[in-house]
Amino acid sequence: MNFARLRKLQIKISLIRRREMWAITREGWVIAIMGLIIAMLLIITNIHPFLAVNAPVKADTLVVEGWLPDYAIKSAIAEFKKGEYRQLITTGLPLSKGYYLAEYKNYAALAAATCIALGFDKNKVVAVPAASVVKHRTAASAIALRDWLATSALKVDSINLYSFGPHARRSWIIFKEVLNPNIKVGIIAAEPEDYNPQEWWKSSEGFRTVTGEIIAYIYARFVDWKT
Repeated sequence: MNFARLRKLQIKISLIRRREMWAITREGWVIAIMGLIIAMLLIITNIHPFLAVNAPVKADTLVVEGWLPDYAIKSAIAEFKKGEYRQLITTGLPLSKGYYLAEYKNYAALAAATCIALGFDKNKVVAVPAASVVKHRTAASAIALRDWLATSALKVDSINLYSFGPHARRSWIIFKEVLNPNIKVGIIAAEPEDYNPQEWWKSSEGFRTVTGEIIAYIYARFVDWKT
């Protein structure tokens, strides 16, 4: 019997084998970490201006999100006076707290009343409230505005939306989608006074607001915002 021949015919099973592979060197790790740090710094310093976008268009109607704080309502009135606007529209959902005690039952009516209390001409402001929803609140406000404009005698072909800080870009995306293609939408972001927008990460209020809006923007932009 030819044992040498049999050995050559034996099936060999290997559990490991030697292979060449590329590995990052110590210098490569240093460069990669430095690049990551630089990228993070760029994101941190530029994310707020990206979210708090300002891109107004020529419009004679200013739409103000009714949930804005009082100081932002004041700045919206200032924007109305310096612009060539004919009408101010406030939007918003029912109050989330104090509904049963409040004179005004939704943020749209509350913001309109605040404007009037601040000396704004009551004939130039109208509240357009939205129905109560659990989620997609900005979309609900945009849809309510679209439906109101469709039946209103007010002829509008472009608006500027007045929003708040880093919430602005998300509102802009949603209002543009809802009002497209009949109405052109610009955006103006009110400057936050609760934290320093240039150093938002140094305060709990700024950190909560910006990180929350980053998540919400990603959801609205890449997942879903529609009711």
